[in-house]
Order: sequence, then structure tokens, then C-alpha cells
Amino acid sequence: MESFLYQASIYLAAAVIAVPIAARLGLGSVLGYLAAGIIVGPVLGLVGSETEDLQHFAEFGVVMMLFLIGLELEPRALWDMRHKLLGLGGMQVALSAIALMGVAMAYDQPWGVALAIGLTLALSSTAIVLQTLSEKGLMQTKGGRNVFSVLLTQDIAVIPILAFLPLLVVTLPIQISQDGSISRGDDHGDHGHATMSLVEGLPAWGVTLVTIAAIAAVIFAGVFLTRPVFRFIHAARLPEMYTALALLIVVSISFLMMLVGLSPALGAFLAGVVLASSEFRHELESDLQPFKGLLLGLFFITVGAGINFTLLFEDWPALISMALLVILIKGAVLYCLARAFAITGRDRWLFTLGLAQAGEFGFVLVAFSVGQGIIPRDVAETLLLVVALTMLITPLLFILYEAINRRMADTTTDVEADDIDEAGPVIIAGIGRFGQIVNRLLQGSGFKTVVLDHDMETIALMRRFGFKGFLGDPSRPDILHAAGLHHARILVVALDDPETATKLVAYARKERPDLHIIARAYDRVHVYKLFQAGADDIVREMFDSSLRAGRYALENLGLTEYEAAEAERVFYAHDRDAVRQLAEVWDPNVPASRNDAYVARAKSLEKTLEAALSARQDDPKRA
Repeated sequence: MESFLYQASIYLAAAVIAVPIAARLGLGSVLGYLAAGIIVGPVLGLVGSETEDLQHFAEFGVVMMLFLIGLELEPRALWDMRHKLLGLGGMQVALSAIALMGVAMAYDQPWGVALAIGLTLALSSTAIVLQTLSEKGLMQTKGGRNVFSVLLTQDIAVIPILAFLPLLVVTLPIQISQDGSISRGDDHGDHGHATMSLVEGLPAWGVTLVTIAAIAAVIFAGVFLTRPVFRFIHAARLPEMYTALALLIVVSISFLMMLVGLSPALGAFLAGVVLASSEFRHELESDLQPFKGLLLGLFFITVGAGINFTLLFEDWPALISMALLVILIKGAVLYCLARAFAITGRDRWLFTLGLAQAGEFGFVLVAFSVGQGIIPRDVAETLLLVVALTMLITPLLFILYEAINRRMADTTTDVEADDIDEAGPVIIAGIGRFGQIVNRLLQGSGFKTVVLDHDMETIALMRRFGFKGFLGDPSRPDILHAAGLHHARILVVALDDPETATKLVAYARKERPDLHIIARAYDRVHVYKLFQAGADDIVREMFDSSLRAGRYALENLGLTEYEAAEAERVFYAHDRDAVRQLAEVWDPNVPASRNDAYVARAKSLEKTLEAALSARQDDPKRA
């Protein structure tokens, strides 16, 4: 017991210290966990032989991850994304795996081992890349969306890869020991705990029937049994029962898949997709997310603790060369695919450099391959080092992208802009979910608009539905002037990127002091920035919809429709005035929580709001 508590304290302390530091440095949580494992393992020697046993337990976090990925992917959403998933993402996985397999064969690996290595290195780091894209505001760019599509494909591809890898065991050389026992490859005996198997001794057709029956049972349970079970649990009114049920679903499905000889991850993913359209989806996500995060973190710590630094120091030039070679090969494949799929300019470089590394699933596949006797242990140790090194290089790749982006900013454009041959009283910059509603309302009311957007697919979709728009970056001065900036009466700024929207407002105000500018704001801080930049009307993207939701809540709490509407009106008027007052004392160089004048004004305004709403409720004439 004392040993268990000691080890738990070591792992948790390492994670609590290393991960926040890595996050602040912009390196991502995965690298933080890896660093924590390296520190408590090879560097300080605080953990030892129990690391491998703990890794088997921590691998269950991967099963939970795939279940949660399945919950995010409704069958209809998968079908809508089929072209990018099967085309761009599928080709990336296939071509990268083939190219890397060729390199592995050049290093004298059997073709089966080489293919397993290629499939392992073909996957990129979902955790590092998505976090970096979000931090740098690149998720909504064309390159960012294409990167996300490929990462989604890779996450899905893990399932068939895990199912396919055991078939490669037959390619390893058979070895006969002195005592006459037969082993294959780097077999070291039992690679896992013995489990019962429903398919042991069955003929091929029997195995197929049992497998189909197990999958059908998962689908049937997900569609027909989860709702009554959740209602039964809800009747107990014990929150911990929801967590217990969520764990029971994942554990039982994983056990069922193991009984029929399938990957637990496959069953978990399938169950997640089945439950994606369930009303209990969000409850399952919230209950399992902490377990998934901790177990995955523990898994990455054990990987870091198990890295063979003796091997790294013995031949570090060769290992770093291998890591750079992996990045160069994947980068070449990605660059060619970007050209083939018309990804241009800085988006092409983001796509190429953002996905060039190997990823965290590489650790999972290496551990799985060693456990199945597919990849020899000495090769696996080298492979783990190469994967870790490529992930450690990833921040440098994004720094390289930013350098390329700066050089391209003044000399190239992402897309060739359309010739704008029309003018109108209203220019709409950005035609996403927000801008398209404004555009439809204005055009439906008989007013002509000039719509600008830098995304080719968005403009093409608009034209397909009969709305005219022009391809071009609205933040570029020449595009704005071509759209009639000097003659327009109104500019609607509906861009996704807050920084770009603020710069556009400032430029338009400088060029046209008399222009009426309506701007979409991301949040309250963005409102202040737009106010200082010169916007006339500022609309927070979630404000009006949140107000309406609040009005519905008041109506269902007993207020009449009139009373709820009046409360909404009072809140709306007060908040608009409050934002103007707070904008006057807001300082972009001082955090709001440390701005004494801002905090005092906010508290005073909140008391004024409460008094106004209370007075409205107490007014005897309100009915």
C-alpha cells in the first residue's frame, strides 16, 4: 500500500508541476506529460520496473478517448465530411505510411514490420496541433480547417489500424529456442493478462458470426437500452451514478470486444458513434472527460519514463536524423497533397508544417505492436524516441510557419481575388453564420449588398444557393476599395478573427470618418477594442440569443410573457449603457481584474441593474 501511494504521489506531483509549465510555454499538455515522465524516470530514477505494468492500465485512457471521439461524430456528420475524410485525410495516411514504410525497408526491416512502422509514423499529434491552432487563432483559416479534417481522419484511422496490425504478426521470423519452444520475432512471453475468449477453437465462419453478433449487440444496446437505463439512474437522483454508468458502458463494451478477439478501442468508438445522437451524449462526455484526461496523462508519463535515454545518448546524431527524416517525408507528402487539393499560400505551409510530426497515437500503436509481437522491442525503443523527438520539434515547425507567413504577408495572397464589378450601399465583410443572416435580411428587404469573404468554399456555396459574393480578403485595403468603400453607407464587419476585425474597423474609420460601421464582437473585451477602433454599432455574437434564452427561463419560472419581455428590455438597455461606460475606463494594458476603476464601475453598474429589475418586478402597474 505504501509503495502504491508513493508511486501515485510521484506521478501526480510530476504532472501537476510539468504540465502547467509546458502549457504556459505553448508546448501543449502532451509534451508536459512526456517531460514529467522523463524527469521522474530516466533523470531522477524515482520510478522503476512497475512503469510497464502501469502503462497497461493507463492504456484504458486511449479507449475512453476513442469513445469520446465517437460521441462527437454523428453518422450524418461523418457522411457530410466524406470527401475530405476519404480524399485529403485518407490519402495523407496512406501515402505517408507507404513512403515511411519504404524508408523502414531501406533500414533492413521486414516488410510487415516496416508497414507497422509506416502506419505508426503516418499519424500526427492531435493534442499538440489542435491546441496550437486554437492558441494562434488559426483554426478558422482554410489551412486550419483542412488540418482538422486530416486529424479527424487520423483519429478514425486508428480503429482499422489497431484491427489490422495483428495480421502482420505472420511476417515476423520464426525462432526456435534451445529447449525447442517456438516464438515469433521479439516475443518475450506473455504480453498481457490471460482473458477468456468466445472465439477460441471456433472455425472461421463461427468467429465471423460471433464478431457480427457482438457488434450488433453494441448497436442494439446503444439504440434501445441506454434511454431506459438512464431514466432508471435519473430516478435515483445520485450524481455519482451517472459516472458509474458511463464507466460501466465503456468497460463492459471493451470487455465484450476482447471476448470476441477485437480491439476494445474499436468497440468503444462504435458505441460512441451510436450514442452521438443521444440526449445523454453531453452527460457521458462530462462524466468521462476527467478519467480520460488523467489516464491519458498517466499513459504519456509512463511513455516518457520508459524512454531509453541510454540509447539516445549512444547514437543521438542518428536518432535526430531519423526524426528530421520523418518530418521531411511527411512534409513532402503533405505539400504535394496541398497542391493537389488547391490549398494555396500560407494555408499550404500551415497544412504542411502543422502535420509533419508523429503523434501521441504513435505511442499507443508502438505499445500495442510490441504487445502483439509485431515490432521487435529494440526497434520499438528507437521508434518511441523518434516519435518523441518529432513532437518536441513541433513548436519549432510552427515558428517556421510564422516566419514564412510574415515573409508572404506583403508579397503574396492566399487566393486570387475576384474582380469586383458591382457596388452597393452596404459592404458585408465575412459571410459565415452571422454575416449570412444580415445579408439575407438586407437583400430580402430590397437593399443591395457587396459580400466579401476569403474562403473559396463559402463563396461557392453562396453562389450555389443564388446569392452573389466575391472572393477576396476583406482586411486588404485594395479589396475594400474595389468593393466601393468610398461610396458605401454601411460596413458590416462579420469576421471570425477578432484581431482582424478590429484592424478592419480601425482602417475603415480612418478612411471614412462618416461611414456607419456595424461590427460583430467575440466577447466583452472585443467590444471595448471595437469601440476604441471606431465602430458605431457593436453586436456580441451570443448576446441576443442568450437574452432570449433568459426570457424563456423567466417565463417558465412564473413570469408572464409581458413581464419576461420587460425584464429582457431593461437588461438590454442597461447592458448597452454599461458597456459604453466600462469601455471608457478599460485599459488594454491592464487585466480587467486588476483595473480598480473598471472593477468599481462594474460593481456599481451591477447593483444598478439589480435595482432596476427589482423595481420593475415590484411595480404594481407592470400588469
